[in-house]
Amino acid sequence: MNSRKGTARALDIPARSCYNANVKSHLMAGNYPAERKRNHMDRIYLDNAATTAVAPAVLESMLPYFTEIYGNPSSVHAEGRGARKAIENARRQTAAAIGAASPQEIYFTGGGSESDNWAIKGAAFANRKKGNHIITTAVEHHAVLHTCAWLEKQGFRVTYLPVDGEGRVTAQQVADAICDDTILITVMAANNEIGTLMPIAEIGEIARSRKILFHTDAVQAVGAIPLNVQELKVDMLSMSAHKFHGPKGVGALYDRKGIRLDTLIHGGAQERGQRAGTENLPGIVGLGAAITLATENLTGKAARIAALRDRLMDGILSRIPDVRVNGPREGRLPNNCNVSVRYIEGESMLLRLDLAGISASSGSACTSGSLDPSHVLLAIGLPHEVAHGSLRFTLSEATTEAEIDTVLDTLPGIVADLRAMSVLNANTTTVSDETFVCPRK
Repeated sequence: MNSRKGTARALDIPARSCYNANVKSHLMAGNYPAERKRNHMDRIYLDNAATTAVAPAVLESMLPYFTEIYGNPSSVHAEGRGARKAIENARRQTAAAIGAASPQEIYFTGGGSESDNWAIKGAAFANRKKGNHIITTAVEHHAVLHTCAWLEKQGFRVTYLPVDGEGRVTAQQVADAICDDTILITVMAANNEIGTLMPIAEIGEIARSRKILFHTDAVQAVGAIPLNVQELKVDMLSMSAHKFHGPKGVGALYDRKGIRLDTLIHGGAQERGQRAGTENLPGIVGLGAAITLATENLTGKAARIAALRDRLMDGILSRIPDVRVNGPREGRLPNNCNVSVRYIEGESMLLRLDLAGISASSGSACTSGSLDPSHVLLAIGLPHEVAHGSLRFTLSEATTEAEIDTVLDTLPGIVADLRAMSVLNANTTTVSDETFVCPRK
């Protein structure tokens, strides 16, 4: 099959479009890794938990909706009907990708943070007459933690469950925290910093049996691991397109049929009267295309990425002394490698890696301007000075073995240089050696 025509048919891209022919030619040329390398001047991008590049086929699917099929989806004329058809197609694509019972359970939003806010605030206020207790964990994304903190100011009571040394809560912890007035449980599917997978299906069983609403922030999990909302027994699930090679500024909330949420954004009657504001038509189309591509052959893609992650993780542990892996070796996102390097700060390593053409991070991009250590690393028991020395590498389909080897050739020299200048050393540090027992397979 002609890949160009096949891709267009699979993503329901209009056959006629007037965007620049050179752009179209560029998008369809070559494989994805080669395109990415040309676009980024041979830099190595390993910060895919922060954001991903828009996949060429996704961009192609979006372009006609900027200049050709650009009507307001609420309008009754032909342009409006064409826009509405595209949105409903994206809704079907999104529902199919996560195993929703109906496309009508999918609501498009402005991103993961809005989806989290809507699910948590909407469920809390809609069920306030039943109770005011919410259960979450200490390692959630700040979109959840700050929302829960705000709800505490409104009179709600929130239990923040502690995690073990690998960043995981147990279903039994959740069960033990349930009270007569518990109305909502919100636990992330996968941690954005250390990649730990939570026991969502087990928690879902408990929540459903106790008739308590269950929300999961799956922003890092969608497109990385298989997810089926019916099997997981979640009532609400948040996602964001730019985490799985879709555009920024658009997300979705799965809201199981029969679950009532108070409206977060008031105004027009968009999204069946639940979420006001003219829809981001190109973005929604891009989300539908991206989640379709991301979930195709997901098991095989995840296995390949996990093998590269293990190559990176094992290489760092074998080439650099006094390093520990944060999070489990098993039961973690396939693309996540988070390590703490003793005696130096993560920011210094990031700057040196950046100068060497390697992009990584020291934690969540949403808190990169903060001088405070990661709340996730503190929650798993790391001392402040160890948490400050963390690096997070997150891979994608575009990552190659050669790129991993380049990182492994580059990072040891950077660490050695920085340690030579560090005021911390083996004689002055107060960190226990037990902190650096490296988890193994």
